[in-house]
Amino acid sequence: MVVSEEISHFRYVLTEEAQGYRDQGSPEAQVYAAVPPEGIAMEDLEAKLGKIVTKNGLSHAIKHGYLKSDKSSGKKLVMRGKEEFTEDTTQSNLRNISAGQEVDKGVADALKIRKLVKAETWKTYNLKKGPKFALEKKKPATELTHEMLQKGTWRDADFKAYNFNALGQPTYGGHLHPLLKVRTQIRKAFTSMGFEEMPTNNYVESSFWNFDALFQPQQHPARDAHDTFFLTKPAATPLSKQPQDYVQHVRDIHENGGFGSIGYGSHWKESEAEKNLLRTHTTAVSSRMLYKLAQEGFKPAKYFSIDRVFRNEAIDRTHLAEFHQIEGVVCDRGLTLGDLIGTLHLFFSRLGLPKLRFKPAFNPYTEPSMEIFSYSEQLGKWVEVGNSGMFRPEMLRPMGLPEDVNVIAWGLGLERPTMILYGIDNIRDLFGHKVSLSVVKKNPICRLNL
Repeated sequence: MVVSEEISHFRYVLTEEAQGYRDQGSPEAQVYAAVPPEGIAMEDLEAKLGKIVTKNGLSHAIKHGYLKSDKSSGKKLVMRGKEEFTEDTTQSNLRNISAGQEVDKGVADALKIRKLVKAETWKTYNLKKGPKFALEKKKPATELTHEMLQKGTWRDADFKAYNFNALGQPTYGGHLHPLLKVRTQIRKAFTSMGFEEMPTNNYVESSFWNFDALFQPQQHPARDAHDTFFLTKPAATPLSKQPQDYVQHVRDIHENGGFGSIGYGSHWKESEAEKNLLRTHTTAVSSRMLYKLAQEGFKPAKYFSIDRVFRNEAIDRTHLAEFHQIEGVVCDRGLTLGDLIGTLHLFFSRLGLPKLRFKPAFNPYTEPSMEIFSYSEQLGKWVEVGNSGMFRPEMLRPMGLPEDVNVIAWGLGLERPTMILYGIDNIRDLFGHKVSLSVVKKNPICRLNL
């Protein structure tokens, strides 16, 4: 509708100091006129003209030989020089610039050095009517409609040109959840240490593998309905589907003890062991893997798993009914508590948590057991990061593992380190149906100390 042409302008203008020299003469002319033939003392000259005019004019006049300084009498005098000051070219140039006349570039540069002129630039625009000039803005049509064809208005319509080079609307692909990013980094930590990942696709487990195989008593509070999700259909997995010799060994160790243990001294109920549930920990997977290792012929092994577990807990800002558990297991001959502590230091240092402390704890299937604490530089305090221990002989020997074989293990949650890394305060903002998709799209890359 309108065609514009940009025009650049340039000119020199006088500084505030130079405006006085334009009217009263340049500083060198004023100083020269103020010096009598017999000379004048420096302080008298400054009192007469002022320090600024005296300083600026005197240096220029001495440079061109119009004046000179004499200190022979012990007092600084300003005397006339060899050259006679006849024409004030500086004042003439300032008047020409003030009148808008062009001056030589060398003259202008010299005045700029003396800070008597400065460059001034500005732009103007020359506007003309364009080829589509109109007094009223009309929005071009973007498509040929049925109504246009019916009324014939398409003949006078202005259609918008197609832009075949346009990229179109951006397409949004999938985005990785923060839990998946941290999970990938932790998986790399395990695999770099030579661990093999366990199959964890069995969300539904029988109480036999989830509790009894781990030497967890059938009267343990963890089996209570307040802590475990039991299934109603199918409600049970018959023990006849489990290895019968192993089931008998587990029964004996619970009722009568063995391998230095007195057991629990209570009747072991098959009905309790057959109940189906949502697994409360991934250690149920570890028990299956260790039993398989014992049956196939023992060899040293290192296993890990990262997957969901389920517990019937009250939901709040730090707890959910389902969460992710990370578990590491090392099985070898002659392992000690020192091996467990050393392995934990190596593992957690790869997660960026090199400072560890340990506190004695109790677990039904590990002895000794330790809670793991790490110093978080981000939070500025020691926080609990996991649990660990050595599997009890009452758990390992019924499986058929040799007596000199020990197993060290540790576990931790995936949600807590993720919340710390990404600065998330409420677990419901990280996992579940209340998670904002924008948080998933904009979360940064996860980088642990691998």
